[in-house]
Amino acid sequence: MTDTTPAPAVFAVRSPATGEPIAEHPVAGPEEVSRAVERARTVQAGWAALPAARRRDHLLRWKRALATELDAMADVIAEETGKPAGDAALEVVLTLEHLAWAARNAGRALRRRKAATGLFTAHQRASLVHRPLGVVGVIGPWNYPLYTPMGSVGYALAAGNAVVFKPSELTPGTGVLLARLFDGAVPEHAGLLTTVTGPASTGDALARSGVDKLAFTGSPGTARTVMAVCAETLTPFLAECGGKDAVIVTADADLDAAADAIVWGALSNAGQTCAGVERVYAVREVHAALCERVVERAAALRPGSGAGSPYGPMTLPAQLAVVERHVAGAVARGARALLGGTGSVRGPYVSPVVLADVPEDAAAMTEETFGPVVVINPVADVDEAVARADASPYALGAAVFCGGGRAGAAIAARLRAGAVSVNSVLGFAAVPALPFGGSRESGFGRIHGEEGLRAFTSVQSMTVQRFTPPIALTSFAVPAASRERAVRLARSLHRRR
Repeated sequence: MTDTTPAPAVFAVRSPATGEPIAEHPVAGPEEVSRAVERARTVQAGWAALPAARRRDHLLRWKRALATELDAMADVIAEETGKPAGDAALEVVLTLEHLAWAARNAGRALRRRKAATGLFTAHQRASLVHRPLGVVGVIGPWNYPLYTPMGSVGYALAAGNAVVFKPSELTPGTGVLLARLFDGAVPEHAGLLTTVTGPASTGDALARSGVDKLAFTGSPGTARTVMAVCAETLTPFLAECGGKDAVIVTADADLDAAADAIVWGALSNAGQTCAGVERVYAVREVHAALCERVVERAAALRPGSGAGSPYGPMTLPAQLAVVERHVAGAVARGARALLGGTGSVRGPYVSPVVLADVPEDAAAMTEETFGPVVVINPVADVDEAVARADASPYALGAAVFCGGGRAGAAIAARLRAGAVSVNSVLGFAAVPALPFGGSRESGFGRIHGEEGLRAFTSVQSMTVQRFTPPIALTSFAVPAASRERAVRLARSLHRRR
């Protein structure tokens, strides 16, 4: 008898460098996603019941398994994204730092805390506790397919939740290996982290699956689409949607240090970094000198797929057209191409592009380029630099290069960005205790740090009456005269405070 059962749908993952297929993965539909969520919910009950110290020990065991398999994980990341092996290994190392911090600090950050009571509630003992949400859905990006989603995955697990993870269809193997390593390290809680693979339809199914929160990383447009689905069931939503990060360089800054950081921040990972450097505002008296230093360093970089290449191909082929449009549009509007130009776009690679004097309303200044392109514009002073940096619809990260740390911190405090580094770029990314996230087109909510742990919990407030109060204001039995005396007393006290 012939088997007429249709073969499960699969999709191919291709090398960004060669276009050749490297693996096939199943397309998880609504039924598969629902089963993953149901299984995760069952396993989560036992996970949440564990003391925080036991969850810590399990997560640290998983962390050690990731460290042991660092080379294997880095190989998958490099193969799927095209980034150099060294960059992929560094991504794994940064992930380990964050996972270790979340595991070791969740118990402290989420423990029950006392709360002060007031004049009429002295007879109450007040406290609050952060409770796990249940099952958290995570939709991850392709540019940092391990580090970025683990800001949600690792912290949600540490907070006592289960996770169903949908990686980008460009990098599913990273997510599959991540879940496999968890099950191997913590077999008694297998299924607590489940990876479901597939295209946008799989993400849509996850948003509709009844998860207790959905954490998303991607473009603002896709975030709006997913958020609309979550709104149908009032599913809480956390969004990190990229940036158009600016660097401010003052007259007394160390220009060599600034140039070195700008080149790395703009060109590393082929510029495919949500908090990478895309705009630079240098005060006029140092603008030319800074441009010269940036061009000198950037001109020495040649993208490629070899072990010694500074960065690799564009992971998403469609991004090549965006980069070319931004560069061509800027030059057509009078910008100076100090290095490269539209000819730098030779898919799948883009050579470094340095532009100057780009109109502030050009696409290269208002839209996320997400490629190895940096714009360096002159400004009259720091006030103008801050105003231009904050004029962007994005507000994710920023950096300030200034002669003094305190002066730089004062400038940083004026910026709208959710994370700012002084005399470095992306310094905050390697500090697990610092929350990360933005506002406006960059999304909302925070991952990492204590705020990141608490983002995957619900807060329960509790009062316990310690003794019967002299005047029970929450009873109809209280005489009106007693209530009035209490109100007069409170009014008198508040007038004097």
